[in-house]
Order: sequence, then C-alpha cells, then structure tokens
Amino acid sequence: MSHAIAVVAICAVVTIALRALPFVCFGGKKGVPRLVSALGETLPPAMAALVVYCLKSVPFGTFGDGARQLIAAAAVVALHLWKKNTLLSIGVGTALYMLLIRI
Repeated sequence: MSHAIAVVAICAVVTIALRALPFVCFGGKKGVPRLVSALGETLPPAMAALVVYCLKSVPFGTFGDGARQLIAAAAVVALHLWKKNTLLSIGVGTALYMLLIRI
C-alpha cells in the first residue's frame, strides 16, 4: 500500500513540475524565444502527419473495418474547424468512435 502511495505522490510531483515549467521559464517580462515560437507554428500542421500515420493501416473494406475510424476522424476535423476547441473535438471524436465500435 505504501508503495502505491509513493508512486502516486511521485507522479503528482512530476506532473505539477512539468505543468509549472513553462511559467517558470517564460513567465514574467521575458519574451518567448524564437525557437519556441517557431515550434508553435510548425508543430500543429505536423500533427496531420501523425493522423495519416495512425490511419494508414485502416482497412477500407466494409463498415466494420475502416469506416468507424474515418467517421470519427472526420467528426474531429469538422468539429474543430467549426468550434476551434481541441478538447471538445477530441472528446466528441473519442465518444463517437466508442459509440460506433459498439454498433
């Protein structure tokens, strides 16, 4: 039992430290370095490559094979373009996919 509590405590401390690190490094009157700004502009489009990689092995034969993944992915894209809310898009897409695999 004490081992589990120690593991949870360490995970909590590391999580809080990682969340606070950007504010410690870039907080106050210091500006954001150009490298970080460039990464902020470059990485979001690179996420499309990750999506393509995840969907590359999806079989497109029948509804059960690949359509569920494509419907959920299309819902995420459409909802994100409409609402511009990443958390909402991912949450709804995940819920839709979970619903579709139960059908």
